[in-house]
Parts: sequence; C-alpha cells; structure tokens
Amino acid sequence: MREVSWCLHQVFRLFTAVCLTALIASSAAMADDQPWKASWITHPTAPLREPLVLHFRRALQLDRKPSQYVVHVSADNRFILYVNGHRVGDGPARGDLAHWRYETFDLAPYLNAGMNSVTATIWNFGIYAPVAQITDRAAFLVHGGGPLEAAIDTPNEWMVEVEPGQIAVPRRPEGFDAYMANGPGEELDAEKYDWHWNDPKVTGGAWVAAVSPMRENIYSSAARAGLSGETFDNYWQLIPDALPHMAYEPTEAGKVVRSDDAGANKFPAHAVSIAAHRHVHLLLDRKTLTTGYPELTVSGGKGASIQLTYSEALYDEKQQKGDRDEVANRKAEGFHDRFLPDGGDHRTFEPLWWRTWRYLDLDIQTGDTALTLDALKAEFTAYPFEERASFEGKNAEGKDPDLAPIWEISWRTARLDAHETYMDTPYYEQLQYIGDTRIQALISYAVAGDDRLARQALAAFDNSRIPAGITQSRYPTSQPQMIPTFSLLWIGMLHDYWMYRPDPAPVKEHLPGTRTVLDWFSGYEQPDGLLKELPWWSFVDWVVGGKLPNYSANGESCTTTLEYLGALRDAADLERAIGDPDRAERDASRAQHVRTGLYEKCWDTHRKLLADNPDRKNFSQQTNVLGVLFDVIPREEQQSVLRQMMNIEPGTSPAGVLGSSYYFRFYLARALDHAGMADDYLASLKPWRDLLPLHFSTWPETPGDSRSDSHAWSAHPAYDMLTLVAGIQPSSPGFASVRISPTFGELTTISAKFPHPQGMISVHYERNGQALTGTVTLPPNLNGSFVWHGREQALHAGANQIKAD
Repeated sequence: MREVSWCLHQVFRLFTAVCLTALIASSAAMADDQPWKASWITHPTAPLREPLVLHFRRALQLDRKPSQYVVHVSADNRFILYVNGHRVGDGPARGDLAHWRYETFDLAPYLNAGMNSVTATIWNFGIYAPVAQITDRAAFLVHGGGPLEAAIDTPNEWMVEVEPGQIAVPRRPEGFDAYMANGPGEELDAEKYDWHWNDPKVTGGAWVAAVSPMRENIYSSAARAGLSGETFDNYWQLIPDALPHMAYEPTEAGKVVRSDDAGANKFPAHAVSIAAHRHVHLLLDRKTLTTGYPELTVSGGKGASIQLTYSEALYDEKQQKGDRDEVANRKAEGFHDRFLPDGGDHRTFEPLWWRTWRYLDLDIQTGDTALTLDALKAEFTAYPFEERASFEGKNAEGKDPDLAPIWEISWRTARLDAHETYMDTPYYEQLQYIGDTRIQALISYAVAGDDRLARQALAAFDNSRIPAGITQSRYPTSQPQMIPTFSLLWIGMLHDYWMYRPDPAPVKEHLPGTRTVLDWFSGYEQPDGLLKELPWWSFVDWVVGGKLPNYSANGESCTTTLEYLGALRDAADLERAIGDPDRAERDASRAQHVRTGLYEKCWDTHRKLLADNPDRKNFSQQTNVLGVLFDVIPREEQQSVLRQMMNIEPGTSPAGVLGSSYYFRFYLARALDHAGMADDYLASLKPWRDLLPLHFSTWPETPGDSRSDSHAWSAHPAYDMLTLVAGIQPSSPGFASVRISPTFGELTTISAKFPHPQGMISVHYERNGQALTGTVTLPPNLNGSFVWHGREQALHAGANQIKAD
C-alpha cells in the first residue's frame, strides 16, 4: 500500500506541476498581448545606483480565497517575494536590459479571504554586484495577470523602506589571492535591521509611498513597464522567463568537525551557548559541496560578531589544499558574511544570494553577554534538473569501483554549476562562458533530457554579439570579455543542439549570428588558409610549461585555425539543412581550403604530429586532438597520434608536448570516438580516478593546486559514459534516429538509461570475449542501428534482442 500511495502522490505532484506550468504559460502569453499598466517603483530619496536594500509592502483585501492569482514580478537587481510571510520565490533570472526577465507566480495558495500582506525585499549592490549582473538602477515591479490581480499593480498603494541593517561587504584579500567575480558578502547588523518589516501589524517608522525610479525624466509615464518591442521611456525591455523556478529545498548545512569549545560540538543538532568574552571557531563539514542559503539563528549575544566563511576546501599554511577530507590544522578561507547580533531572541541571518560551500567556518567573538546558537539550517538551490539517465559498468570481477563515484561527482558538478544560467564555477565567478556551457548543455541533454537552460544560453550568446560580429566569451556580464575562439565553439554548441533536440526553431533563430561570426574570422584568414593572430584573448585551454595558442614568425596559429575549421564544418551542416545552400557550399569550400593549408603548413613528417604553428617547433595535445577530430591528420595516422596523446597526463608536457586540462579532454574523448578508438576511453579516465583518493566531491578546474574545486567543464565523463561507453548517440538531426555502438574497455557488463525526447532508451549488454548479448529498448517511433565490430543490426521501437560476435 505504501508503494501505491507513493505512486499516487507522485502522479498528483506531476499533475499539479503541469497544470501550474500551463496556467503560468497562458498568463505570460496573455501578458505579452497587451501593454501593461503597472509601473516600476522605488524609494523616493535613496541613491539608486549605490549598494541598497529595500523592502516593499502592499496590503491586499480579498472577499474570498481565489482559485488563482497570477502576478508577474521583476526587479533590478533582484527580489524575494513573500505573501503573508511565506517565501513565494525570487528573481528575476539574469539577462541584459534589452532582455530583462520577469517571473510569474500564482499567489493563490498563499492568500486568504480578508486582509493579506504581499511583501518583497529587493537589492542592488551597485559597483559590488556580481560581474554577471547587468543593472540600471534599483527598482521593483508587480503586474497582475488578470482583472482581479490588476489591483496589485505597482505603484497602487505600495510602500517602501530602506533597510540599513543589511549591506554589501566588499571582498578583502586577507591572504586569499584569486579572481573573484561572484558579488559581495553581506553584513547583517541586527541593531539596525528592521525585524518587523514583514509584519503587517507593524506600521510607521521608515515606510513611505513608493515612487517612480525615473527621476531624470519629466514625464509621469516614464516608469510604465514596457514589454520588448514596445516604445517606452525606461531601460528594462521585459520578456518572460522561460525557465522553471530554481529549487529551494532543505539540505544539511554541515556537522562540526573542529571546535575551540567542546560544548559546541553538539551544534547544529542541538542549541549551544557561547560564554561572554569568548573567541570560538566552529568548523562544519557537509562532506559534499553545495549551493544554497545558510540560515543561522541565534539568541542573546549583544555585542557579538559572527563571521561565516564559506570554503570549497581547507588550506594549509602554504595555501595548498591537498586531500579535501583533511581537517587537522587547515583553515577555511575566502568568501564570507558577517552577522552582528543585537541580543534579541531567535534572530536569523540568511543571505540575499546563495552561497557555495563544503566547509563552513563560524568565527564567533562574544561581547559582555553569552550567545546562544539556536539553529543552523540550509536551503539548497540550483536549476531543478532531474537525473533521469543512469550508467553502470562491471568488469570480470563484477565491479569497477571508480565508475560509480565518477558518475556521481560529475553529475553533482554539473548540477551545482547550473542555476538561472550555466556557470563556470558557483564559487568564484558564476559566469556563463561558451567553452564551459557547450559541455554543460550536452550533459543536460544526456542526463536530464532538459534543453531549457541550453536554449537560454544559446540566446544569451547570440544577444552578446558585438557590432563586429563575434560573440562575447561570457554572457550575461557587466564586464565585456572577448575570446574570439569561444565564438567558434558557440557554432559548435548550436550544431550540438540541432543533433540532440527535435525543435529546430532555436537553430533557425540563431543561424544568422553564425554568419557574422564566420565573416569576422574570414578577415583574419590568410591566403594559405591559416588564421593570423586574433585580437583580444584566443583562449584554447589552460596549459603548464608553455603557451597556447602560439604563433609562427609570420603570426599564424594552427591551433586557432583548427577551431575555425570545426566551426566552418558545423556551419556548413546547419546551412545545408535549414539555411542557405549557397552559403553551405561556400563554408564547405572554405573548410576544405583551410584543412589543406593546415596539413601542408603544420604536419611534421618527422615527429608524425601536427604542430601548433607553421614553424613546427611547438606541439600540444590540444592541436593534435583537433587535428584528428577534423581530419587534418590523415586517417591512417590518427590512431598512432592518439596513442601518443593518451599517455600525456593533464598539466604535464612530456617531450615538449603540452598536455590538456580536464576540460580539453572532452575533445580527446570525441577524437577517440572519431578515430575508432572509443574502446580506449575508459583508460583515458585515469586523471579522474587519480582525484578520487583526494576526496573531491566535485571536479576541479585545472590539474594540480586548482583555484576552483567545482568546474563543470571537467564533468563530461557523465556524458562520455552514456555516448561512448554505452554508445548511445543521435544518428540524424533532432535525434530522429539513434546509433548505438558500445565500447567496453575492460568491462564485461554495461547497463544504461538515456532520456530521448520521445522517451527512455534502455540498454543492457554482456560481453564474453568478442561475443555480445543484450537488450536495447527504444521509445515509440524511434528506430536506428546497433553496431558491433563493424556489423550493423537494425533497431526498432520497443525491445530489441542483441546477439553479436
């Protein structure tokens, strides 16, 4: 009965979610049909481009509890919305001023007949805001989605107050020297904080009527909310957020692993007291990294200070990390918040923006009175991906002990680096870079079967294009950065989407942008087909012991030209299928000319390797991997080249050949598959196996003493296991058909599930020598082929029995 009840509960949850999604989508569509009457509001005198926290409130009288009450909400920078004290949600998802998102909520579950209170906190951290945050000025907006809800439109009866007790804390080095772009910490001074702002029974004080934020504009209509495509006088061109709301669900904050006070070791399972005039450190460990909102509740302790330091790993006296489980005399360093209690009971600090941590250090200095630590909780947040795929592989002894943790860590890494945008790292930067995002999107398709965040990213990068034609390297961002080679990877990312997802609309929408990118690059193409040195930063990969790309005496690079070749090839495919056939032929012709030039200028007949530039003095794993992948290196030479590349460990340079990072080994995996060597893929996982004894819970950015412990570009083994080892790949655009060709390495049994747009693909294989038996189950309306040792077997929808040798 418990199983039946659970199933019914899950069905009800799904039905409710589908209905709510349909309701919100319908309301958003209606909202786009006609101009909004709501206007942006703010505080009448507060400085709107300096760090600022505001509270808004609105009393709402209802004759009865409504069945639905849909509102559209936005802010600059951010808001958290409450109804009758219940947190409803937050936003808006990041974009730029020309694509400023609003969130849609149904408030009905939180409303009652009679008087209700709708409130919000909004903040704008000005010059301290995250680099990913674009802004104009602090402002807030609510628009009702129907006639009933129109009563709540801003500015109607909305009040506002400045919150002086919660401020931005500029980052301080304090011995921690690393590039940080993730925004400021926060300080909550309990004596200054308005603890009653969300209580409708408390009035007066600093509350004033909200007004227009467009102080420089003489027209009373300047603040009217404007949808994208309308003409209006403010800077926010509103579009609906197409993403689901981010997760906000309980998770463990950590357990004490070191303390200066033996009595405090019981925290947070039990409340503990810190005596007056004590300086105490509590170090908590979650065992795995998370992204979430910590909630620290204290009582008493007037005059105390608490610093919360969030750390991916602990550091020794030389600022080295080492084994991520090791505590000993190591300490947490880096991003931090401050909480200054006022002596009141049950004061809770929760930051406005989420934090990233495995280790959480509480540095407590009490004053003249004791401080009680009441509770420490946390709410996990990230994009609400569902792990739908699975992979299991066993060897002759019945196991491969490393594959399960590699899968688990890869998925955790990808999950924590996905919020309302993809992010390179949730700790240091929180920026959506094309090189990282291409891999993250593929993991999303393969493991979650979800393309919504990838669509957002494809559009964001298209929106980032500068007048010259290329994209920015990362977007959204308030600080433009150009990595021209990442524009080429954006074309590859669009090609990936075209192959994996059934809806070609995003490809058609963004295809014109690929043309401006390639036209820009054509201006740097030399008569021999190679690219001369590009402006800005032509990042390819992090390397040790050299520089990549590097250039010949006449300024040409084989490495960047190889990425150009890949983009030309992908663009020709897209143009041929859904674009301009003439353009497709031109791209294909240019690709062949570039390929010929690369071989003639860069192939070293003595070393049997492709050089990094025509001087043939520099060599790298990256160049040769791309040379195989794009068939610059002749087919008969490809496996020999890759065997040399396989022996190069990340971060090393044996015989002068620069090794790749974990990131670029994604392309090594693709090259192995291309050259018919996918059976060697599991052996190429050694760098990830080597990390397991160091107890990483997410994968690092680079080999060695990595800055970042969570970089999703290193998480591609989750994608590789499904596509190379289980062998499940699209064989035609839109994943209209499938090609399944497993590769075992030392494994004897493989089981996997893969979420296809039409349903689940399930495979189970058992290998005995060269003989293979198994079952492949395809969803309805999907067919394809099964390939083993060069022999093909047709696959049809439903169960297919496999027997091959």
